[in-house]
Amino acid sequence: MPLYANARDTLCANLREIQTGNKVKAVPIGTLTAAQLAAINVNRAAQGLNPIIAEVVFVGGHIYKSRVLRDGYTIEDVIDQISSAMDCDAEVLRTQKMTAMENPNPRADRYGNRVTDRVIFECSTRHPRPELFSVQPKGDFIKP
Repeated sequence: MPLYANARDTLCANLREIQTGNKVKAVPIGTLTAAQLAAINVNRAAQGLNPIIAEVVFVGGHIYKSRVLRDGYTIEDVIDQISSAMDCDAEVLRTQKMTAMENPNPRADRYGNRVTDRVIFECSTRHPRPELFSVQPKGDFIKP
């Protein structure tokens, strides 16, 4: 399983600290599968970039601003989005602009949508570990 057993608690703790205005540190939350890591590194090699390793870290500032403050999602919603997007079934997206994965299996959210969740990684700042930088519930036509 890509997310560690304690990942939900770790994600929640960082997001709650950000909510109260505190700074947080990058924390490990899980790993990419061997297939996901290989697909990402093939894409990176094609762009002349160094490979990453499987362990994913999380800070959460951008996600909190985007999903909670801007879109109105709860922290629990965001954790569901991350859990879905980091699933073993998530597929690496081929793109020149970002490193991302999306779960092709639609998930019913709390608002009546069927969404496919996407994570976007930042792969430079904490290299060789990718940072889970953003999450996007694609198809969230009904927002909170």
